[in-house]
Amino acid sequence: MSRAWIGLGGNLDEPATRLRRTLARLDQLPDTRVIRHSALYGSRPVGPADQPDFINAAAELETELTPLTLLDELQRLENEAGRVRTRHWGERTLDLDILLFDDRVVHETRLRIPHPELEHRGFVLVPLAEIAPALCLPDGRRVDHLRAACDATAVWYHGPAEAEGESH
Repeated sequence: MSRAWIGLGGNLDEPATRLRRTLARLDQLPDTRVIRHSALYGSRPVGPADQPDFINAAAELETELTPLTLLDELQRLENEAGRVRTRHWGERTLDLDILLFDDRVVHETRLRIPHPELEHRGFVLVPLAEIAPALCLPDGRRVDHLRAACDATAVWYHGPAEAEGESH
């Protein structure tokens, strides 16, 4: 089994509700289960400022899928959520990114691991550090150290990722 860390985000069509549902859907992927997930966090958009704020989270998965097969499954979930890519860094119903996959480094046309913007994104590092502060990138840098060094002033706690009465 491999471990994968996923970044979740969205800013259209009730994003908090959508992320809660998506966390449950991740647990239903073939040969995959959610080990833990973060709370939900709000963040200002990166890119065009004329869009709503984002809701973000992170999840740790245990999976037998390969990185590219996992990417295909995540993109299927995005498509089912109505994701349309209209502009770079623009609004979206759902964005799912593979942040890390074991200690692998992947440079494929469709996939780069570690995620190339991971160390610069407070909206990724805050939820990731919540669930895996001692996690190391393949180059040995720790997530909690990256989190401490990044500007996370535009990230705020939004609420629990479970709907009332649920737990994970």
